[in-house]
Amino acid sequence: MTSSASARSRQILGVLVRQYISTGEPVGSFAIAQRSALNVSSATVRHVLARLEEDGYVSQPHTSAGRVPTDRGYRFYVDQLLESRRGERTATRVEARLRKQTGTPALMDDVLTHVSHVLSHVSRHMGFAIAPPNERAVFQEIDFVPLGGAKVLVVLVARNGQLSKKVIDVGESLSSDELRQAANYLNREFVGRPLAAVREAVVEQIQQERMVYDALFARAMRLGRWSLEALPPDTALFVDGTASLLDDALHETGNVPLSTLSALLTMIEEKQRLVRILNEYINGPGPHLTTPHTHGGGADLHPTCLTVVIGTEHSTPDLRPFSLVVSTYGDGSRRGTVGIIGPTRMRYSRAIAAVDSVALAVSRVLNEGN
Repeated sequence: MTSSASARSRQILGVLVRQYISTGEPVGSFAIAQRSALNVSSATVRHVLARLEEDGYVSQPHTSAGRVPTDRGYRFYVDQLLESRRGERTATRVEARLRKQTGTPALMDDVLTHVSHVLSHVSRHMGFAIAPPNERAVFQEIDFVPLGGAKVLVVLVARNGQLSKKVIDVGESLSSDELRQAANYLNREFVGRPLAAVREAVVEQIQQERMVYDALFARAMRLGRWSLEALPPDTALFVDGTASLLDDALHETGNVPLSTLSALLTMIEEKQRLVRILNEYINGPGPHLTTPHTHGGGADLHPTCLTVVIGTEHSTPDLRPFSLVVSTYGDGSRRGTVGIIGPTRMRYSRAIAAVDSVALAVSRVLNEGN
């Protein structure tokens, strides 16, 4: 909505969005005239709604029906919410609850499991929390065991003792000595580095021309690439309330196809795809609200970056029937994500307040031991 739009148009659109979110039914001019504080007639409201429809903020499902907000109308409403001042009272209550449930110092998994439940409970939609990448996955040692033919067992040990095993096909028969030399090279080169950084380094080095002249180096890099690609993702995703998505699909006006719901659940199971999409939203252009916070004596926490993506604004078709409210959390060195996924007709004010306060509370709790 342009800056020249009247305050009356803005207020009428706000009343319509709130009423539609509450009832799920098209909103008529009479209902808006009764609920707004503008003291205007139904005829005046109808005129304003006609202009809003021309501008793409509302639509009329049927000729005789009232109006419903479009994604553009939701965007205007949400932008007004994001511009309003946010308090920290709720974050303080959530912080106290997290400390009571998880103890001090808090373990990451305990905190995020509880957080996903809190977000789902408050919003009545699906809540999720994503751990900072590579929280535990630091390269310690890799070993290759020949299984016969071109099959090789990869054994990867992370710094905390976590063990991962995977069988890969290397496309050629390699001796135990060749595999041991490749493992020794990778261990010397990458010990102590996060797995994501190791993956990037292997891809970068394997593209360098010097691998052509060094058979050992080339073999080690190929084995490293195949091994790290084959291992499970190292980002932990905590989800609560997936059943709410089914309820949303069944009760939302203009039902969300079950095929779309299935695609979304598959994306959650894939984990890394959802993480990549969320990072694109947070790091890319778009409507964000970034707020720096301090903890206790004034130590800076990672600023929370709150983002709302509505319906057709999603870059992937699987998510377009839904809206997403997401925020980062951190303690100055690590950054993770918390958020809510629900229908476009979600209670944005409640969802934004919940995600914002939880992100700040998690930052404070995790900062306790730093």
